[in-house]
Amino acid sequence: FVAQLIAFYLLALDMAWHRQTLPKSRLLEIIKDLRQLPTQMEQLLQDQEKSIEELAHDFNETHDFIFLGRGINFPIALEGALKLKEISYIHAEGYPAGEMKHGPIALLDEKVPVVAIAMPGTVYEKVISNAQEAKARDARLIGVMPKEEPEAKEIFNDVLGVPVVDEILSPILTVIPLQLLAYHIAARRGLDVDQPRNLAKSVTVE
Repeated sequence: FVAQLIAFYLLALDMAWHRQTLPKSRLLEIIKDLRQLPTQMEQLLQDQEKSIEELAHDFNETHDFIFLGRGINFPIALEGALKLKEISYIHAEGYPAGEMKHGPIALLDEKVPVVAIAMPGTVYEKVISNAQEAKARDARLIGVMPKEEPEAKEIFNDVLGVPVVDEILSPILTVIPLQLLAYHIAARRGLDVDQPRNLAKSVTVE
């Protein structure tokens, strides 16, 4: 998943260069930030894997999860929900944070954890507002965000901390804690994460 993301970023940057839709300085800035991602990913794994493994212990009896994201991180909410369904066999839904009031909010109570991706940028304040609405319904609120953000401890019950990064590149980092969470929940349940039941590669079926 991450390799595919990187490939598409490089394709987009190449097209932006040829079409001259971004200044050269901005292109170089993004490329420089891309080169820093491996180090940031290693740091994230080093800092977060143990705490995510411990957090996974709390969800042995959980039957439903909601993942919220906005803008460029909405697809990451979908990926987080998909991975949890695939290997943990827990019902999970990924939703645009701004659409929560149009359905998912009716499901929320203390038994339904909500994972919100809240990275600093253009939609940050809106995601925080949506997260507060979930917390008001007694949902356990898990934030994927930099731990340095003031709202990290004020609003969220748990924080899966990621390094500060340009918003446009944040999906490459925000997806990692979600994949780790799905992995550790499945492992905690004694499930085979390498051979999920009933799954088939889409290229093998019509």
